[in-house]
Amino acid sequence: MAKLKVMCARSMHVAVGALGKAFAASAGHEVAFDFGTVGALQAKLDAGDTADVVILSVPAIAKLEQAGAVVPGSRANVAKTFIALCIRAGAPVPDFRTAESFKRVLAEARAIATSDPAVGGSAGVYLAKMFEQEGLGPLMKAKSLPQQSGVEVAKRVVEGKADFGLTLSGEVASVEGAAIAGALPPPFGQDTIYCAAVMAASGAKGAAADFIAALTKPDMHAAWKKAGFEPAGA
Repeated sequence: MAKLKVMCARSMHVAVGALGKAFAASAGHEVAFDFGTVGALQAKLDAGDTADVVILSVPAIAKLEQAGAVVPGSRANVAKTFIALCIRAGAPVPDFRTAESFKRVLAEARAIATSDPAVGGSAGVYLAKMFEQEGLGPLMKAKSLPQQSGVEVAKRVVEGKADFGLTLSGEVASVEGAAIAGALPPPFGQDTIYCAAVMAASGAKGAAADFIAALTKPDMHAAWKKAGFEPAGA
């Protein structure tokens, strides 16, 4: 039996947690998870922390490859998420199909739940940059309710404290009562492909590779879609 440590982007915690437990039960291995924002996990890795499996954005995995921190040839795309507009389940879907209509939705909103870019989540960091570039910084400063995670963004919407939220689709799908209205239009929308790799420091490389293979099996596609992701190879 191997004891695997998996460092994984926080937006995937529901899907990877459930699939990982199923893998542990069927393979007889023990799996411990370290979920965090891509920025927070990157900081841990830069400080010398390690794991058996790491699941991060493609650029983050590429950086680890260049540094020799992952096993060559072990990487595999796992799933894709997107920045979604989150509404309460059953609420009317606003028209935000174009950049201009999305800006109108922002302007008419009472309060908007967002991921705090200071936490290091990919959606929060990207949207903060785009809002500044599009001249929406002052508007968003007045209306945003910054949250520590995408899950908290969705919860504020369900509670009625925000008209809607902006965060990764995978985090919206994990909150009961929240719904994905759709992906944000360009230039505000952004897809993120998450990639898994075996870390070079792993003492259980075979089991780590098996874990990655279990995440990417075709019969896991339905589970990924239910969790708000587009599975790799779908």
